[in-house]
Amino acid sequence: MSLIPDDVIEQVREAADLVGIIGEQVELKRTGADYRGPCPFHGGTHRNFAVIPKKGMFYCFVCHEAGDVFTFFMKRLGMDYPTAVREVARRVGITIPERGPAGGGGPDPHEPLYNAVATAADWFGRQLGESPEAEVARDYLASRHVELETALPLGLGYAPRGKAFLDAMKGLGLRDEVLLEAGLVVKREDGTLAPRFRGRLLFPIHDQRARIVGFGGRILGEGEPKYLNSPDTPIFHKGRLLYNLHAAKHVIRKAERAILVEGYFDVLRLSLAGVEEVVAPLGTGLTSDQAQLLQRHAPHVILLYDSDEAGLRATFRAGDELLRERLRVSVATLPAGEDPDTLVQRRGAAGLEPVLKDAVDVFERKIQILDRKGFFGTLPGRRRALDRLLPTIRAAADLITRELYVSRAAEVAGVRKDVLEREVGTGLGARGSGLGASEPRPPSPEPRALPASAEKTLLLLMLEGEPWRSRVTDAVDAEEFEFVPYREVFEAIVDDAVLSLSEISARAYEELKAEGLGDRDANTLYERAVNWIEARRLERQLEELDRRLPFESPEVQASLIAEKRRVFDELRKRYPRYKIAMRRRGASGT
Repeated sequence: MSLIPDDVIEQVREAADLVGIIGEQVELKRTGADYRGPCPFHGGTHRNFAVIPKKGMFYCFVCHEAGDVFTFFMKRLGMDYPTAVREVARRVGITIPERGPAGGGGPDPHEPLYNAVATAADWFGRQLGESPEAEVARDYLASRHVELETALPLGLGYAPRGKAFLDAMKGLGLRDEVLLEAGLVVKREDGTLAPRFRGRLLFPIHDQRARIVGFGGRILGEGEPKYLNSPDTPIFHKGRLLYNLHAAKHVIRKAERAILVEGYFDVLRLSLAGVEEVVAPLGTGLTSDQAQLLQRHAPHVILLYDSDEAGLRATFRAGDELLRERLRVSVATLPAGEDPDTLVQRRGAAGLEPVLKDAVDVFERKIQILDRKGFFGTLPGRRRALDRLLPTIRAAADLITRELYVSRAAEVAGVRKDVLEREVGTGLGARGSGLGASEPRPPSPEPRALPASAEKTLLLLMLEGEPWRSRVTDAVDAEEFEFVPYREVFEAIVDDAVLSLSEISARAYEELKAEGLGDRDANTLYERAVNWIEARRLERQLEELDRRLPFESPEVQASLIAEKRRVFDELRKRYPRYKIAMRRRGASGT
């Protein structure tokens, strides 16, 4: 049987009258925004079966059968997925174009994986609703003011500790190799299998067809990490999916905006409050694939992340990815100490509305923060501010947006627009990574081999724990790391998010851990590394002063030459070897 194009499946799902189709077999009565009736699957007589048109799904509170319009035909009439899609398409008058190899592509080779994950999701949901061990999960949901009758239709579940999951899947006929490939179990060093999720509240992750393909699990009680995702599998790629997009995409298109938050509970809280155009990355920074997904559904994204330092870093990294996709990007600023979940929990959707209404452009928000930190008060500060603004300017793929950003940056930093345009033009191919992401620069004549070593030294110190972690983070920012994997490792250590590292950065992290400091003196290494980082900052200031000199009046040139001398003296103090290199470049100010 030939494969059905994804966009056609979505068109069929959107066109389907879920209430009308299910109503042919179930006597439904409206209850608020939903419809209730007796369950057709377990033959109940009470109205425990809910049809939820807004989410395009059905759910039984007794037998826990759940799904969309296609699932209904599959479970009720025994159809396979393609046949169910064709049946719904026939009812809504949509013609299915065929694609795939000549003579038919056969069944989806990944169908056993989809089936395994769906079976696991159903079992996890039953545990949350019925298992005595899941009392800890039910109590946790209650503490977050989420009712069980709300959580179960959304597919939340509980993964118990122990081997109950393995026994249940074996009893249902699922083979070990399928469970392993689907990311539901892990193989221990002794070759035995163990459930991947144990003692966790589980959030189902759906693909664009609304099929469950993985889970995000929050630990309840002792254990690390706090959140654990399914691993990448043939059907699940966390960097290519967004949590809740399958349910939110229709509202996003209608609202012509998407609200991007950081966590599963943020999505849950906003959705339950009626703010439904909300999605989240899957526990990691926003990827280019995820930005492209959003671009297909809306022209505007509002970033609603926490307002602490970690949240701001994530905000601006996400903002740059979205700007590369020509999206309009705004940042909503939450009151101090609040996150989206707590704000909506206390004040409801009405409390969130002014926050969203006051959202400002991502570039303007960056300027506000830099100004608040006093960057624009001195010449060196302005240079560093521009280092932080340039990645976002370069990320803006829309030429008008980029032009506006250049004009605004020139205004706040006090530099000529044409000079800034030339600076922007020197790094158009570079990809920044958020607030202050620094761009690669051509090597200096002599000492440039050592800064990467300095970056490595600082990470080795951080891996020693406190007090070195705090000393390093007080001395340097993420943007000081020019080697991207080291920058990502630095941010992951600061955010306690090592498990979210990309493959390359994770390898760098493991190599750093394996190396360690050994018997080297930590204080000496720290002083040398910080001096190198500061020397690099000062060198950039000299480069900027050199760029400005030819374009200024004689009076301004005199002050710039004096500033060059001051910076060079400070640079020579920090690292004497720079003295030779700078003289070769004529940077001594004489």
